[in-house]
Amino acid sequence: MQKSTKILFATLIPTLLVSNTYASEQSDAKGFIEDANGSVLFRTGLNTRDKKNGKADQNSAGQSAIFKLDSGFTQGTIGFGAGILTDGGFKIGNNFNAGPDMIPAENQGKTDEFGHVTPKDHWLRGGGYIKARMSNTTLVYGTQLVNSPVFASNLGRLAPEYYEGLSITSHEIKNLELSAGKYTKNVRSGQVGSDANNLDQAITWGAKYKINEQLSASYYGLDIKDRLKRHYVNTNFKQSLSNDRSLTYDLNGYHTKWDPEGNTYSETTNDKNDRANTIWSISATYNTGPHNVMLAYQQNIGNTGYDYNNNGDGGASIALPNSYLSDFAGAGEKSVNLQYTFDFSAFNIPGLTWTSAYVYGWDIDVANADRTKLITSSAKETEFFNQIKYTVQSGFAKDVSFRARNYIYRADEAYRDNYMPNTNEWRIFLDIPITLF
Repeated sequence: MQKSTKILFATLIPTLLVSNTYASEQSDAKGFIEDANGSVLFRTGLNTRDKKNGKADQNSAGQSAIFKLDSGFTQGTIGFGAGILTDGGFKIGNNFNAGPDMIPAENQGKTDEFGHVTPKDHWLRGGGYIKARMSNTTLVYGTQLVNSPVFASNLGRLAPEYYEGLSITSHEIKNLELSAGKYTKNVRSGQVGSDANNLDQAITWGAKYKINEQLSASYYGLDIKDRLKRHYVNTNFKQSLSNDRSLTYDLNGYHTKWDPEGNTYSETTNDKNDRANTIWSISATYNTGPHNVMLAYQQNIGNTGYDYNNNGDGGASIALPNSYLSDFAGAGEKSVNLQYTFDFSAFNIPGLTWTSAYVYGWDIDVANADRTKLITSSAKETEFFNQIKYTVQSGFAKDVSFRARNYIYRADEAYRDNYMPNTNEWRIFLDIPITLF
């Protein structure tokens, strides 16, 4: 961990010592009150997870309000500010299950005799933060929503996932973003408490560089004490074609080394000191008018799956194309994905989109219960995904959005026992954002 802390500071300090290549963000500061803004997002959500193979269903519904108050920065060489992030809500109806982190749960998410996770009748969560900015470098300490490919808050539930710690983001060099952080507390979407997930210490660092209008590259790292060390790389290239058509290539890669105390669910070894995996993907996306078609290939190498969200690394810390209900990231797994999106603005209905995808995964390694031998190295899984989303484009309801997702998941028996049962699922959300000031 000492090494990771040194990397954190070595990543950012040099940027403060170089001359700016463009205007300073802090020089435009108008003041603590003058630049302040406040908003609330009212979210109504329904989740029905119909599990097959004798497993308990997970159905839940609720209403939440996610509130953010963010001050501006004071004027001067160093600007200071503060803010609040909170959410509250209640379950709706005869609701016996918190779902997959859909609603904050009682008893730290423990199941009852029927396999249900009891939801809270109502909840209130969140916290505050302080911030400082010098030139184009911003420091935030306190409760935060984090977003990086290796360490990301889950924002796709009724309640967001919070972290508490220190983060630094720097734009001192044009087209280059450097970031680093140290976090010591984590509250998942289905939890209540200042550190319900018992995060000890996580160090993050990363860089993203826009090489030109067509090409960008990034690297991010993560070290969670006694749990795991992870690295991520990405390259994205957009090729413009004639008649407003384009072809975008995207390459992603993760490498994870697990510490002995790290949690995984799909390892094929019983040696806790020798668990590692590398997963990579490549995709090509063709866009013409209202049509968007993506073809992706993804492959995992090693004796574990790409396991995330079980070690304090966040419920959205995956930047792979074949990630829907399943992530198609089992040990040894290969998968292909065909996704199609249609934009109904072509029919004069701006804001309405439809997405369908089919993913097929094969050659999954599955071990027996004590991880002493392989049961099979050729397990399979499939998923059919559909989503419709509409966002109001103008008028008094501007930015109100509705989205409905349907997942149909099937897998071989050996992998179902190791991962999850055959499942049909609906997720429906209505988001009403309101700007307070």
